[in-house]
Amino acid sequence: MKKIILASTSPRRKDLLRQVLGKNFKIVSSSYEEDNTLKFSPKKLALIHSHGKAEAVARKLSEGVVIGSDTFVWYEGFLGKPHNIANATKMLRRISGKVVKVYSGVTVIDAKSGKEFSEVEITRVKMKKLSNKEISNYIKADNPLDVAGAFRIQGLGVLLIEKINGCYTNVVGLPLPLLQKLLNKLGVKLF
Repeated sequence: MKKIILASTSPRRKDLLRQVLGKNFKIVSSSYEEDNTLKFSPKKLALIHSHGKAEAVARKLSEGVVIGSDTFVWYEGFLGKPHNIANATKMLRRISGKVVKVYSGVTVIDAKSGKEFSEVEITRVKMKKLSNKEISNYIKADNPLDVAGAFRIQGLGVLLIEKINGCYTNVVGLPLPLLQKLLNKLGVKLF
């Protein structure tokens, strides 16, 4: 199998990729700087960022397949990582009882041939109606300050969700079925 390189230091992406590849991949931090103020549709923004991350790593290599991914939550606009309790509280109040969309752009690039493929996965997540106390208790218990939308589906954040329509691993941070499809196009078979 070709060498696989994940152009991300995200612990969630690393854990997901480990589920399908074991330890048969390398992590290389991408130097690509995301600009979430760009005036594009969420789908286009996810593609631009995933491609930028993958390309920044691929151009430094002579071989291997580079995976770039960008995941964010969208509800009447971009919801990134809150970074502090006040922002997390505002985000969770804003999306309480609403349907949010989780976008993940995924790009795979064969560094040797230059072949590349990109697609976007969109998952709809119906949030429960949350009280201020539930929001406060959740933030204290799960510390979701470093995750898009201020909730972590693979943690206690699953209790904030009423329903999910689409790919679960997309909401975690890397849509594995889509990744498998793109890797197959480059001749990389996961099993």
